[in-house]
Amino acid sequence: MNVRELAEKYESYIIERRRYYHTCPELSEHEVETAKSLKADLEAMGVEVEMCKNCNGVVGTIKGGKPGKTVALRADIDALSVVEETGLPFASKNEGAMHACGHDNHMAMLLGGAKILTEIKDQLPGTVKILFQPAEEVATGANAMIAEGVLEGVDAIYGAHIWGDFDAPLIDASAGNRMACCDGFTIEVEGVSTHGSSPHLGTDGIVAAAAIIQELQSYVSRNNNPLNPCVVTVGTINGGQRFNIIANKVVLEGTVRTFSRETLATIQEDMQRIVSNTAAAFGATANVTKYSHMTPPLINDNEDLNKIAQDAVIKLYGEEALGHLPTMMGSEDYAFFMEKVPGIYCFLGSRDAEHHYINHHEKYDVPEDVLKRGAAMYAQFAFDFLEANA
Repeated sequence: MNVRELAEKYESYIIERRRYYHTCPELSEHEVETAKSLKADLEAMGVEVEMCKNCNGVVGTIKGGKPGKTVALRADIDALSVVEETGLPFASKNEGAMHACGHDNHMAMLLGGAKILTEIKDQLPGTVKILFQPAEEVATGANAMIAEGVLEGVDAIYGAHIWGDFDAPLIDASAGNRMACCDGFTIEVEGVSTHGSSPHLGTDGIVAAAAIIQELQSYVSRNNNPLNPCVVTVGTINGGQRFNIIANKVVLEGTVRTFSRETLATIQEDMQRIVSNTAAAFGATANVTKYSHMTPPLINDNEDLNKIAQDAVIKLYGEEALGHLPTMMGSEDYAFFMEKVPGIYCFLGSRDAEHHYINHHEKYDVPEDVLKRGAAMYAQFAFDFLEANA
């Protein structure tokens, strides 16, 4: 059994499926036709398929020739509301939607991995579940699939992302912090309106809001442990009624990114203290009216799975194929899967001289010769995990 050779055997299939899915992107929570096509692709391989009832998730099951553990492989399937400008002959045909994050590649790579695994299924000591997950970009898809029981009986899970700021064809299987949590918050500031010519007769909500924004930045520099990565961003500020009226209400929206579970346990309370006390200094009132934990931090902290993944890279392509993508403060709802079962998340580089745009850019594209590596990693990790736990 040589997974690398099988990946090369199916390379044209992987590229063809990537190009097909690139032409027909569907936005988060609307991946209806994508899910139908993935179901048909899996069934054409002889894979048993179930469709999720309350989301557009697709679950394939490959039963090995011997009893054993169960490993899940996940790829996300939704697109972004981006107008494509790649000029590719297989560019998006769906106006206002594009696979700018690379999920077309993820689908193709996992289909390739499934092809390989179906060919060697008699040698598999266990079961492989193929998870095509919707709505990653809005961080609802993983939980929706979990709620439908897709992780029942699963002993480990593997996921991967193609990355435009990482050299092709390197593969990152690094341990430790990989992607931060994503928390969201809304702050409402209440002042008192008056004419702009007589500010002393009112309470300026905009001035209080500006002070709150500054104080939230000081939380990171003075209340947070400097050894703990943490970002607090206010992304929108909306308030005021007219150019010559003191604003009586301002609404701020933002995000918190960190890897620290201790920070996550206290930051909402800390934020309320800063917000309310700062507003009071200006005679205004303010409250954190909404705080949500959108995704948890993604941390590769399972030593056994880290080793299996790193050894798989070396087995397939040698030690020179191992690369390291620095820790990022972006987020990924795959972390919800890793809260339920042991897991690991890897990255595949797509940057070269011709392909230098990053994910989410309207010109993002990949060198397609790296896709077989992603497919090979899906299959090799699954096989090696089942073998190690037979």
